[in-house]
Amino acid sequence: MRPELHKYTIMKAKNNRLQTLRMLISSKELCSQDEVLRALEKEGYNVTQATLSRDMKQLKVAKATNLGGRYFYVLPNETMYKRVSSPKKAAEMLLTSGFVSINFSANMAVIKTRPGYASSIAYNIDNGGISCILGTIAGDDTIFIVIKEGVKPETVIEGLKNVIPDVSKSDT
Repeated sequence: MRPELHKYTIMKAKNNRLQTLRMLISSKELCSQDEVLRALEKEGYNVTQATLSRDMKQLKVAKATNLGGRYFYVLPNETMYKRVSSPKKAAEMLLTSGFVSINFSANMAVIKTRPGYASSIAYNIDNGGISCILGTIAGDDTIFIVIKEGVKPETVIEGLKNVIPDVSKSDT
């Protein structure tokens, strides 16, 4: 395997793990790193406590208290996430890319995503080798894309298909 493809595969696996961690924290009241490790294990991720700590730091995970005074982990902008009483497994939630829509204006595009997905999708776009895209800026649910001059939206969508499989279903 070429080194750049190996690096991309490793980053994609980490990205998937971070997405799973986001989903778990946003859908459950996990109170300790041990609980988080067990939840990740149920989703097929066997990571060390040190890796989990780094991942949580990267996601800027914090602790909050519930009405009973019990501490649990939360993500930044936690109000964007809806806790559900019987959440789907994170692996099921990861079957969707989080992509909502894409709109173009001159050499720019704006991608709307589900809350919490924009940074990981933008990371994949920036590292996906899409030559017509100069770069991205991501928020929580929005990605701003700068496109090379003269490139048609159809070309951008074709390039994005490897990163966002359902991009072609969008109303551009």
